[in-house]
Amino acid sequence: MITGHPVVFAVGILGNILSFLVTLAPVPTFYRVYKKKSTESFQSVPYVVALLSAMLWLYYALLSIDVLLLSINTIACVVESIYLAIYLTYAPKPAMAFTVKLLCTMNMGLFGAMVAFLQFYVDGQRRVSIAGGVGAAFALAVFVAPLTIIRQVIRTKSVEFMPFWLSFFLTVSAVVWFFYGLLMKDFFVAMPNVLGLLFGLAQMALYFVYRNRNPEKNGAVSEMQQQAAVQADADADAEKEQQLQQAHADAEADGEAVAVRTDDDEGPKNVVVDIMPPPPPPLLPAERAPPLPLPPPPAMVMMTAHQTAVEVV
Repeated sequence: MITGHPVVFAVGILGNILSFLVTLAPVPTFYRVYKKKSTESFQSVPYVVALLSAMLWLYYALLSIDVLLLSINTIACVVESIYLAIYLTYAPKPAMAFTVKLLCTMNMGLFGAMVAFLQFYVDGQRRVSIAGGVGAAFALAVFVAPLTIIRQVIRTKSVEFMPFWLSFFLTVSAVVWFFYGLLMKDFFVAMPNVLGLLFGLAQMALYFVYRNRNPEKNGAVSEMQQQAAVQADADADAEKEQQLQQAHADAEADGEAVAVRTDDDEGPKNVVVDIMPPPPPPLLPAERAPPLPLPPPPAMVMMTAHQTAVEVV
């Protein structure tokens, strides 16, 4: 089915642009994963489901000869594969094993079985209808997949690991593809985007509800914040130890003794105790100063009216 009407073609081009922005929305997320060499709390389920949906729509576009659907879903398959390769590179072993199992089960097992069944056992327009119905079902899964982190968002009251731009572009893209399917009279494209619009609005509403929450009040502390707190405690302990050693050295230099008292609540504290110097040793007899001479006895003075007598005893 080749789009010939200019309006339909313009809407399809706009849908391609918006869908391309949807595929690029997780780029900051995977740049963060690459920079930190860790997937942290990010999940791989939305990207596995998005890859499977793109593969299904690519198969449907080949059957229906829809050029616009074919172009955007080819790009989506390539980009989603790159995301999953980065995730598998830096994911811990349990998450990596879960992602590989999910890819083998859904993207290889289910998709391969469906394509084989339709190619060998179904003919004509019925094959296109079944492929479109399966693609529409998984298109809903793409809109629902980001909601897997809603439980984590509600529990932690933090939207740190909920990509807002992915939800935003999914919502706008759902509107455009709805009108494209409506104009093309392709209800396999139009109908899933109705629920896609509702799911996208729910995700954005959840984002704005918890975006303004204070993480100190709700206890949503990320792993980076915890590591920073541990490092700050270690630095504080090292500073206290350095102060203790400096005080001990100063006390020894001043002839004072330093006693350390351990308090379970407040940590080690320094107590400086002054030690009185010992009394000086007694002087030897030879070293004693000679006694001072005694003063002369006082003179007795007797006075009469006509003479003065001075008697010195």
